[in-house]
Amino acid sequence: MKDFLEFLSTISSAKVISATIDYAEYVALDLSVTNENLTKINLATAKDYEQYIQHYLDNHKAKIAFGGYLETRNLYKRSAVFKNQNTEERNIHIGLDLWINESAPIYAALDGKIHSFQNNTALGDYGPTIILEHHIEGFIFYTLYGHLSLESLTDKKVGDIVKQGQQIAHLGLPPINGDYAPHLHFQIIIDIENNFGDYPGVCSASKLDFYSKNCPDPNLLLKIN
Repeated sequence: MKDFLEFLSTISSAKVISATIDYAEYVALDLSVTNENLTKINLATAKDYEQYIQHYLDNHKAKIAFGGYLETRNLYKRSAVFKNQNTEERNIHIGLDLWINESAPIYAALDGKIHSFQNNTALGDYGPTIILEHHIEGFIFYTLYGHLSLESLTDKKVGDIVKQGQQIAHLGLPPINGDYAPHLHFQIIIDIENNFGDYPGVCSASKLDFYSKNCPDPNLLLKIN
């Protein structure tokens, strides 16, 4: 029997954002603490990131920037969601980000049903979020779509059936999307635990072993070149 990672690598998925944009027009983006270019510019607000990412896209003649799985990032330091005096800092990203400076359509990666949805309103959080549940080839798992528009949560019900490639949302803009430059946070989750409409998308170093296993690389499914 296939293990889950092998299953992900062999399954065919739909694009999850702007389906008409070919993967050839994607470019990898590094927002990690090891990217020295980020230390040379002021990136304090959503607008700063929008300008940086648009300049990056223009320079690479690309339409969507992608990356971030298991990146250690500084961009969460502005938010108490990721660090307070009683908790270890969470700064390791465990999803895949797809950056595009517009309100793009968002699609279901696979057949499934709506597990849960909610607006996670704290600064730096997901904003509007949808989680889908999938039962495929004997595996039960989940995909999370974060930083959506508020309208994406209307006319939704838990248990609604969705089909692969079906539009399920629109990308959100700041500040409703957690106050980030526009991007989709896409994440695979094996065990959703007791979460509803939310699941950690950033973890601490001490929890990385668990989360890297429970949330495998989304690009195994998306297969962006």
